[in-house]
Amino acid sequence: MIDLHNHLLPAVDDGSRSVAQSVAVLEEQAARGVADIVLTPHLLASELDHGVPIAHDRAFNDLIAAAPATPRLHRGAEVMLDRPLTATAAANPAFRLGRGPVMLVEFPRLVAYEAVWHALRNVVERGVIPLLAHPERYACCSPQAVARWREAGSLMQVDATTVLQPSRRGDRARQLLAHGLADVVAADNHGDNRSVATLRDALANAGAPEVGDLLTRINPAAILEGTQLSPVPPIEVKLSLADRLRRLLVSED
Repeated sequence: MIDLHNHLLPAVDDGSRSVAQSVAVLEEQAARGVADIVLTPHLLASELDHGVPIAHDRAFNDLIAAAPATPRLHRGAEVMLDRPLTATAAANPAFRLGRGPVMLVEFPRLVAYEAVWHALRNVVERGVIPLLAHPERYACCSPQAVARWREAGSLMQVDATTVLQPSRRGDRARQLLAHGLADVVAADNHGDNRSVATLRDALANAGAPEVGDLLTRINPAAILEGTQLSPVPPIEVKLSLADRLRRLLVSED
């Protein structure tokens, strides 16, 4: 499996706080079958023209020196589109996943639907393919909105563990899978135990291992290789009885 979104570059954002913490998570991910991880620390689009922060290069070198051989580590970023992407930023492969054609992007949670569309179109017009991180997190997210964002040229990355949560955000994530609107899933691990393997295992247990393989291995590999993604068929993910009962008690995300 391949995880395209996490915060395991140590001590540079709100994720892992140390090399030791990151190494422990990497060892656990390897044990669960994750073969490749793209490190995606938070950055603002308004900062990208300055290049990769020196602190990020130092953290990567420190992590590589201590990390296990598996998972293989690649570099990238999760870019908050606080302003339109400049030509300079778009041309720098260091901000794209594994230096390929795809950039992981995000927005504030209360962003407007049209603002997302225009920002994604700007990225596409700069010659970069946007991969929208956790669309289910945004209050304006709906199957109809996501369908239009995909028409604008964007790919969609749903958080793997959110799909199994009894919450409004989990409801939105399940709706996207039910409409075949998710291209990949990722862990969004912040130095904790979140893993793409969680959803892979759940889908295998539900009799849909091929969907799990598309979301966690085949399409993430295509993103890193810059090749054509495979369509993901609609899949209905059902919560357990215990989680459905918990869902009745959840009023907010």
